[in-house]
Amino acid sequence: KNAFEKRQNASTTKILTAIVAIEAGDPQSVVTVSSRAANIGGSTINLKKGEKIKLLDLLYGLMLQSGNDAAIAIAEHIGGTVENFMEMMNNKAKEIGADNTHFTSPHGLDNPNHYTTAYDLALLTRYAMKKPLFRKIVKTKEITLNGPGGEVTLCNHNKLLWRYPYATGVKTGYTTAAGGCLVATAQ
Repeated sequence: KNAFEKRQNASTTKILTAIVAIEAGDPQSVVTVSSRAANIGGSTINLKKGEKIKLLDLLYGLMLQSGNDAAIAIAEHIGGTVENFMEMMNNKAKEIGADNTHFTSPHGLDNPNHYTTAYDLALLTRYAMKKPLFRKIVKTKEITLNGPGGEVTLCNHNKLLWRYPYATGVKTGYTTAAGGCLVATAQ
């Protein structure tokens, strides 16, 4: 329905953030959290400035708990700056064929110039689901990670993983402008 209507898409943006990070980064590399990442609003995984965390753990925080702080930390780690990472994301979207997509952030907080279509999200998701690490992360219901303050358990916001036995992912999102968003897969 309305497959080609341009709309804001909240945290479903993080599908593309994860694709770029998985393709351009080493999951075992260590990321140092910046002030910008630690101070972002919305949904977070409570990262602290100066904290060191594996990219893989940030990817789980990004996709399970929808951490906007994880999105910024990933963007800075992979792109050097968020702005460089945004160029990488938009180039990857075009390469995949998502021609009606333009992202202004790695997290999807409201911005009128941040948009995609249902069709483009399907293209991005189909591409992402070909990656074993992406598939593993988005079907994870919960995971316990060792953080600097001890163990932290992350729970996936995608309730379909608990309620529908064939669900395999992918991402939920919500902002005031976008409303409730869902990209779901099942097998």
